[in-house]
Amino acid sequence: MPMAAPKPCAHPGCGQLVRDGTSRCSAHKVRPGSFADAGRGTRQERGYGAAWDRLRRRILVRDGGLCQPCLQAGHTTAAQAVDHIVNKATWRRRHGSLKGCDDEGNLQSICNDCHRQKTDREKRGEA
Repeated sequence: MPMAAPKPCAHPGCGQLVRDGTSRCSAHKVRPGSFADAGRGTRQERGYGAAWDRLRRRILVRDGGLCQPCLQAGHTTAAQAVDHIVNKATWRRRHGSLKGCDDEGNLQSICNDCHRQKTDREKRGEA
């Protein structure tokens, strides 16, 4: 069987070449039974279970599958995600709980580029 071409480990800052066809070197592989980011918890623990999946589909249909920030900027881009307009951390700070955070009025369809930029602005405290 042919071997995959070596490629750099996907772990940020690691330059180790991976030759086994996976994306991470042996030092950075996710171990069976472990979670990639234990500090964040599972998607269900963070509120992204089956109910979120249903709500996400409803928002994407509502917004016609189009990125709302792109539409506001005057161009059309397909949305891949649903975003909390007021993020969960800010919502909890303002309201004392997450009650109402997942209301449809606080959700928008968004493309990956806009979502990444918005998240970066929020991390820098600009949004």
